[in-house]
Amino acid sequence: MKLLVRNLAKATTEEKLLTLFKEHGNVQSCNLVLDKDTGTSKGFAFVEMPKVGEAKAAIKQLNGYKLAGNLIRVKKAEAKKGAEETTEAVAEAKPVIKEKKAAKKAPVKTEETSEMADPAVVWGKVED
Repeated sequence: MKLLVRNLAKATTEEKLLTLFKEHGNVQSCNLVLDKDTGTSKGFAFVEMPKVGEAKAAIKQLNGYKLAGNLIRVKKAEAKKGAEETTEAVAEAKPVIKEKKAAKKAPVKTEETSEMADPAVVWGKVED
């Protein structure tokens, strides 16, 4: 289970987080998010624990824990917006969107005349 750890002090290191979470179970990975330009901590990290029970125990024990002067917040990480799920949904939706656009461009024909319908008849009088 992937956990999000927030409100970390700038001085908190990946090693310190790893040590803290290992007290509550096996840790698969620990990733302290750093600023690309300065290389300093952005104040949050992701910790992955393979056993759900251990991860839930870590959340319960460490949420609100004081680390380096800050009360940290720990919760289950949610899927990133724009991740694989979104990509798949977009890929599935594209053919439908193209079909709808094609349908909108097709002329509207009436059953009686096979000609384009008069917009005034179809939509009624439009007033601003």
